Amino acid sequence: MMKKFLALIFASVLFASCESSDKPAMKLYGWFGMNASQSEEQICDYFTKYRSHGMEGVLVSVGTDTAAIAKVAHAAKTAGMSEYHAWIPTMIQRNEQLDSSCYAINRKGFSAIDKPAYAPYYTFLCPSNPTVIDYMVSLYGSVAEIKDVDYVHLDYIRFPDVILARALWDKYGLVMNEEYDEADYCYCKRCVEGFKKASGIDILSYDDPSTCEEWKEYRYDQITSLVDKISDAVHAKGKKLSAAVFPGPTIGKKLVRQDIADWKKVDAFFPMNYNDFYLGDVAWIGEQVREEVEAVGDKPVYSGLFICPQPERKAEIKDPEGHGLLPEEICEAVKVSLDGGAKGVCLFTPDRMTPEHWAALDSCMNK
Repeated sequence: MMKKFLALIFASVLFASCESSDKPAMKLYGWFGMNASQSEEQICDYFTKYRSHGMEGVLVSVGTDTAAIAKVAHAAKTAGMSEYHAWIPTMIQRNEQLDSSCYAINRKGFSAIDKPAYAPYYTFLCPSNPTVIDYMVSLYGSVAEIKDVDYVHLDYIRFPDVILARALWDKYGLVMNEEYDEADYCYCKRCVEGFKKASGIDILSYDDPSTCEEWKEYRYDQITSLVDKISDAVHAKGKKLSAAVFPGPTIGKKLVRQDIADWKKVDAFFPMNYNDFYLGDVAWIGEQVREEVEAVGDKPVYSGLFICPQPERKAEIKDPEGHGLLPEEICEAVKVSLDGGAKGVCLFTPDRMTPEHWAALDSCMNK
């Protein structure tokens, strides 16, 4: 009788152990802007601080200089980070290899290099331009050769926002209930003629091009084609590709011509589920994650969370860039992300986290 009792205890313990080991742990990431002029020891100490909170992957922007990327990547690995993603903006570039003909043209005929939409840095390139494509493939391929880089991370891999997120309308003094020509790209000769050849449609003959679904699909496909070419270059070096993307893809398609459901060659997705930008509550984050997970299939999704750097002043700050999750919201944001199918979360940014944020997040991680 005693032997049977002990056997039952052993079996139940074994079952519980197997059950818990089958459940994947939540992964914590952070997006970082980094000054590579610091010593490697200083950078290592910086990452060690976040490693102590359970962070195991970092997505770091230090520009396109491969020596700087190699230095920061090595420091991150020394600090114990298991994944280093080299974060490099894609369609927003300024480089002597890219002349004025490489930039996107809006519906009014203005180049993004001369009259960018919204802000001076919105100098978007044309994704169908061969010079742009060759530059991107070469750039990301060279970054993928760096020893301590595990992933190359795409950002701004899209067109400009033809419609801004709702919370940004007041910031720019706009009402965007429809697509407007100043923010509608790309109408360069190559894109217009390429679309006409593919579809038989002259988009310039439309009074309202936003009503042409084929034109939208054509631009989704332009971005997807560029993503595929970059991915092939990165994979050829034995590395992986991740991407910061808009929520959705419903929102991504509508606002920035980004259809992540077709990005079959991307290895991991980091959707920017910044609920305050869309006037959404924390539950909104979970809704977006469920859609994102369904869209990308078996590829991991890590829910991007926007952090409020001054929780006590959030109500009085008008600029949405100063908004974000409060300490008392962060655990719920993590929970709805995981319940929606995310494999973890990514903080934008860890430097915006207050001690109260960290206390709340540490509690979630411990659970």
